[in-house]
Amino acid sequence: MGQKAADIATIGRISAVHAMLQVISDMTGLRFAAVARVTDDTWTACAVLDQLDFGLGIGGELDLTTTICHEIRSSHVSVVIDKASEDPLYHDHHTPRLYHFESYISVPVFRTDGRFFGTICALDPNPAVLRSSTIQSTMESFARVLSLQIEAEEAAQQTQAQLQEERGTAELREQFIAVLGHDLRNPLFAINVAAERLLRKHADPATDTLVRHILTSGRRAAQLVEDVLDFARGRMGTGIPLNIGDCQGLQAALQHVVSEVQSVHPQRVIRADIGDLQGVSGDRDRLAQLLSNLVANAIHHGNHDGPVEVHAQVEQGRFHLSVKNPGQINAQALPRLFEPYSRPATNTPQTGLGLGLYIVKQIAEAHGGELNVSTSAEHGTVFTFSLPTG
Repeated sequence: MGQKAADIATIGRISAVHAMLQVISDMTGLRFAAVARVTDDTWTACAVLDQLDFGLGIGGELDLTTTICHEIRSSHVSVVIDKASEDPLYHDHHTPRLYHFESYISVPVFRTDGRFFGTICALDPNPAVLRSSTIQSTMESFARVLSLQIEAEEAAQQTQAQLQEERGTAELREQFIAVLGHDLRNPLFAINVAAERLLRKHADPATDTLVRHILTSGRRAAQLVEDVLDFARGRMGTGIPLNIGDCQGLQAALQHVVSEVQSVHPQRVIRADIGDLQGVSGDRDRLAQLLSNLVANAIHHGNHDGPVEVHAQVEQGRFHLSVKNPGQINAQALPRLFEPYSRPATNTPQTGLGLGLYIVKQIAEAHGGELNVSTSAEHGTVFTFSLPTG
């Protein structure tokens, strides 16, 4: 957008301008009023009230040298003419004769930093009493108000443009993450399959420890890729995909999650109370992922001086899943707890990408469930997920 179009658009977005021109017309009796952008070489109408059929609309231009606004740009002084044909300064001036007006008023409009923007002007073929009243001071007040509104509108537009640019950059970044994640999937799958095959069919005490390390690292990398892909799906609007159905084997799947995390962290105590979960409808694997992320969060970020407690049950037509750990979440961290890359402030190096709780929230929302967190020094931190059964 060129500067002229930008100036016209700025004035056009200020809703009070039309009302201001109407007040000026009613106050002065002048039937043509406008806000003009005046530069070194152009006069452009940015807003117009035309009850004369003057023939100049928004975006219309006049030869700058034929206007009195050209002189105001240099002098920075308002011009008021009651009757041009009898005015000692303007009776021989070319502008009133060229545009066929007798009465005229124009006041300068400045930006808040003092730069000249243009004028608010009005004219009429008939004479009018403009000098012996408060009209000039009122219009100059309008000009000061308009100056502030121009500044505010341009600042808002600049902020909006920056936000759009940042959104575009973020979208490209997330698309790149998604593509990269997909491209990493196949080679990681091949590495893991090869490592499993070596352990199963070509066991060798001399190399088994190394192969197990490769397999563990490969599985960890594969999980990070899945987390990144889930993040990209959530951020790009497609959402985490679900395979909704009767969650047969959900109890065993959740118990397996607990056992798996316990095996990785044998020094931590995890207490699980997982009841009969018949009747739950959802994506079993995603619900297991939700629990896995919550337990991992409790292990990594909760206090180490107490157990992690897992409860899962069906009561009164709802599936309830909770994970509790000792320790309180900092109040400043709560508003961003479920945002991507959110981590508690710590000097200790942390593994992972900081996507665990973000993915938990995405899974909960995709199921139409409720996810809540409560935290206090006395009772610790409890994440609770609930979902209607059936």
